[in-house]
Amino acid sequence: MHPRIMAVVNQKGGVGKTTTAVNLATALAACGKRVLIIDLDPQGNASTGLGLEAAQRETGSYEVLIDGASIVEATQPTIVPNMSIVSTTPDLAGAEIELIDLPRREYRLKDALAATNLAYDFILIDCPPSLSLLTLNAMVAADCVLVPLQCEFYALEGLSQLIKTIERVRQQLNPVLEIQGVVLTMYDKRSSLNEQVAADVRAHFGAKVYETVIPRNVRIAEAPSYGKPALLYDIRCAGSQAYIHLASELLRREQGLEGRSLKVA
Repeated sequence: MHPRIMAVVNQKGGVGKTTTAVNLATALAACGKRVLIIDLDPQGNASTGLGLEAAQRETGSYEVLIDGASIVEATQPTIVPNMSIVSTTPDLAGAEIELIDLPRREYRLKDALAATNLAYDFILIDCPPSLSLLTLNAMVAADCVLVPLQCEFYALEGLSQLIKTIERVRQQLNPVLEIQGVVLTMYDKRSSLNEQVAADVRAHFGAKVYETVIPRNVRIAEAPSYGKPALLYDIRCAGSQAYIHLASELLRREQGLEGRSLKVA
């Protein structure tokens, strides 16, 4: 069985992308699934949010993409049982330029994953907030895309651009790529605009939109400064409970599916 590889993507920053990647991965690990997070964002927020100091990030996603390091070399355990990470450093910001002249530049991550015996159920790739070569590497390696979407007007505009990009990647580089789901984040039930955006997204994407919504929550925002996922920082808060429900819903959707992207040449 190949792991299911999910790219967590939104080209807009500040929509809860890293928060979703880290906390969803933590919730899946708590369900007994073996999970790997790949931090592909030069800001390294997923690495920081899991308590990794700079000194612990000598080999990470930059070395995998640029230097040909193996996934095994770059992987380390996290404070969450059943969960490992390929961390990143600010060096990754330069990878955009360095990748341009490398062979199979869009396939570097996929090739690295395909070269390793992956003993995971899920691999979540936290992408940068842009449709860049790094994000392209994630989409080429992935079976599917998970889209965190903030409940605000401009989010809808960006989503249509992302859909077009996913379609182009499917046609030209990765025929198995699909949208796994859209997760509504930073939801405030007191806001009529939030409710309207949520209704519009559900009308357009139907069953692709998760029933679970992630609320605006102070405890979720505080957790990264303590180097912990929200589920370890305060499991009882509304945000943590929402990610537990999201993981449960995702597992129902994923039942019986296995990774296909690494089987495609």
